[in-house]
Amino acid sequence: MENTREVQLQVESIDWTLVHDSLHQKGYASVSGFLSTTECEEFVQLYQETDGYRKTVVMERYRFGLGEYKYFDYPLPEKIQMLRASLYPHLVPVANLWMKTLKIDKTFPATHQGLLEQCKEKGQMKPTPLILKYGKGGFNTLHQDLYGDVYFPIQALLILSNPEVDFSGGEFVMTQQTPRAQSKAIVLKPKLGDLLFFTTNFRPIKGQKGYYRVNMRHGVSEVTHGNRYALGIIFHDAAS
Repeated sequence: MENTREVQLQVESIDWTLVHDSLHQKGYASVSGFLSTTECEEFVQLYQETDGYRKTVVMERYRFGLGEYKYFDYPLPEKIQMLRASLYPHLVPVANLWMKTLKIDKTFPATHQGLLEQCKEKGQMKPTPLILKYGKGGFNTLHQDLYGDVYFPIQALLILSNPEVDFSGGEFVMTQQTPRAQSKAIVLKPKLGDLLFFTTNFRPIKGQKGYYRVNMRHGVSEVTHGNRYALGIIFHDAAS
């Protein structure tokens, strides 16, 4: 129970007004130093364990990039379960406003359990939180994490390694594909323990004739030295 309370306090300490404003304006937001160095090290150590994962993906086999990631199995580690459940309600207002703004007939439930029930109805019952590892030369091609008909439009990423100490390169990259225009590249350099929120696949942008939809993808640039670890928190479950 102590872990549960600690995670809730961490989440409540976030300046959610700033996060919401940044998501609306840019499609992403950053919270500095959300995890301590010790917490990051604990997650990295968790990656070395063989139990508790439902699937390991060697990215090169599927032409996703170069690296490896592991999907956790249910029951999720307590801290990851709490992060998923505690972060979600703070993101729902943004997600629902995006749907309304873009005139999409979709309303997301107030609780994370409600979202999982929607996933279950569509046969999406496999957990999607994962830890990613990139060594020298590793990278992740631009993609979207959808996993099925039900998907939440915002996800989170926690950086578990220290840039320029544990690794070099490995920037977080996004592209914004505006209709009838060239794509815009966004490059972020989050630090150890930072928490990123970003759009899963699209967001609204205001134009001269109202709001329109822009598609976004994300990936990781090439790691030139060391190892880069990150923890991905995706809120919807997967069909496979």
